[in-house]
Amino acid sequence: MRTLRLLCVAALLTALAACGGASSTAPSAPPPAPAPVPGERALLFYGNSHTHFNELPALVAELFRQASPGQPVRVAVAPGLLFLDERLSDTASRTLLDSAAWSQVFLQAQKYSSSGTVNYSTEEAKAWIRLVKARGATPVLFPEWPRQGVDESARIYGLHEGIAKAEAACLAPVPQAFDRAATALPALALRAADGNHSSPAGALLAAYVLYASASGQALGSGPALVTSPVEPALQAQLRQLAAQSLAAGPAARAYCP
Repeated sequence: MRTLRLLCVAALLTALAACGGASSTAPSAPPPAPAPVPGERALLFYGNSHTHFNELPALVAELFRQASPGQPVRVAVAPGLLFLDERLSDTASRTLLDSAAWSQVFLQAQKYSSSGTVNYSTEEAKAWIRLVKARGATPVLFPEWPRQGVDESARIYGLHEGIAKAEAACLAPVPQAFDRAATALPALALRAADGNHSSPAGALLAAYVLYASASGQALGSGPALVTSPVEPALQAQLRQLAAQSLAAGPAARAYCP
């Protein structure tokens, strides 16, 4: 299994072997969602270190603000570095979903086999999608980028595509964007030194894909994000590569806005 779980976010993030998570079923009749704040865009992220690293959720939120100046955008990240199956039985994760009227909920950290020889359950991810939709929010599946030097994009995306087709969730082509960028900009480091987590450029590339998938808006051109340390010229290149990946995306993106 891909080693994604860390002991401490404040320290240098290094991958650890994952523990199995307990699963549970979604409640049949969830309580009513709180009333939305008028005009507010509320984003919620569930994930592990791949979501937390380089403040990826903040980058996605900034892209929403850039596209709609004046619209309030609120972003929350679920506590802990858990896989989706573990979060399903985690009280804090479940309570957070019920705490507000979210617009989009991003779901990252589906377990998968790094060797391709083990099949992990996807039922928990499907249960999360049902919970999110019951709240009136758009579920956005966030398949991770491939590890450095490992040909696994098709396997990672295919796993999430099966989930999205079964439960009609938006699916962001993040692995394809990383492959495209690696070909177009071979000297660019898209990952951290561990070959697993994102570099600032990799996080920004993923943010572009997640934003466009979740919003349904074309990336087009836009001013550089001041919240990213990536140089403006490189930001423009990454934005274009993300747009190309989205345009070539598989039909599973039909479930996106």
